[in-house]
Amino acid sequence: MANHKENPETTVTSVGRESAAHVGVVNTPVYRASTILYPDVAALDARDMPFTYGRRGNPTVRSLEDAVNALEGAARTMFFGSGLNAVVMAILAACSAGDHVLVVDSAYAPSRIFCDKTLRRFGIKATYYDPLIGAGIAELFQPNTKAVFCESPGSLTFEVQDIPAIATACKPRGITVILDNTWGTPIHFQPLKHGVDLSVQAVTKYIGGHADLLMGYIAANEPWASRIVDMHQNMGLYISGDDCYLALRGLRTLPTRLKRHEETALRLATWLQPRPEVSRVLYPALPSDPGHAIWKRDFTGACGLFGVVLKDVPKAAVDAMLNGLGHFGLGFSWGGYESLCVPSDIRRTAAPFQAEGPVIRIHAGLEDPQDLIADLTAGFDRLRAAG
Repeated sequence: MANHKENPETTVTSVGRESAAHVGVVNTPVYRASTILYPDVAALDARDMPFTYGRRGNPTVRSLEDAVNALEGAARTMFFGSGLNAVVMAILAACSAGDHVLVVDSAYAPSRIFCDKTLRRFGIKATYYDPLIGAGIAELFQPNTKAVFCESPGSLTFEVQDIPAIATACKPRGITVILDNTWGTPIHFQPLKHGVDLSVQAVTKYIGGHADLLMGYIAANEPWASRIVDMHQNMGLYISGDDCYLALRGLRTLPTRLKRHEETALRLATWLQPRPEVSRVLYPALPSDPGHAIWKRDFTGACGLFGVVLKDVPKAAVDAMLNGLGHFGLGFSWGGYESLCVPSDIRRTAAPFQAEGPVIRIHAGLEDPQDLIADLTAGFDRLRAAG
């Protein structure tokens, strides 16, 4: 057994469990706490307790942190109220007034909005770069560049970034590499093992898995651990035990759910490719996808989120298609058990995305794939009738 590498499906069932500390209970109970009582003044003065104040954590939070640390290979993981909150805090931790950050052009729209509006007020300049730049990122470095923010694949256009090449270019300059790894999850891609310093995850999506949780995290390597902890605590941030319990519950079934999401997404994507209404499908797990080679090199699997570029049709035709869907909900976010389908609003500045027609984004949920195909088939009938 010494040389046996444990499968993530096994790991997620055991990490972060403290049954012995909780009278044998399998799952760490929900702790709701603000005040922690000390036995005496000496202990109070020394802060000599496992937990010192509710905002700084409790046993439920610790169980979730231990679990994520094990999956990410992280020194410390800190939790935030949303995925966007984690993105914001990671960039602010790496940059100060007068600094420069490079941001991937395919980034999640709220991340772009933060960089374009709020970050500018802090005196930090953001420059966007082509997601396919790879090692060429070095040509964009400025004397005050402190961080490179990545998202791979992009959650609308699905370009796969060469993260190891970017990290290799950044390391000699001491530039921090931040990656939004929500699509890959820590099951299918481990950023810190590929040179990333701060791994960001929207727990809201696949770890939560049930469309009822808002949370994000930053998993940090050893050099960044204390800085992220200080940032989190100095900003007065807090996550409830109830939310951490939900995240832990979702984590236990994450690999199993991801397998089903990937199987269904591949089936839908393969079915969509030859459709006469479709120009191309944006999904790195497809052998025909431009990012497939890097995805296959770095990732161990895919999730259920992908894009579809339609042939050139009027907006009214796309609206007719989407409005009548029965199994696909019209809603933002993804990663839950439910299937979703929304039009994509693609914002690019450094590397314009060339689309032959409207782009829609599909999240393949846990429904029966044939039912989803039937729903899309009826949708295409409506699209053609309205076009």
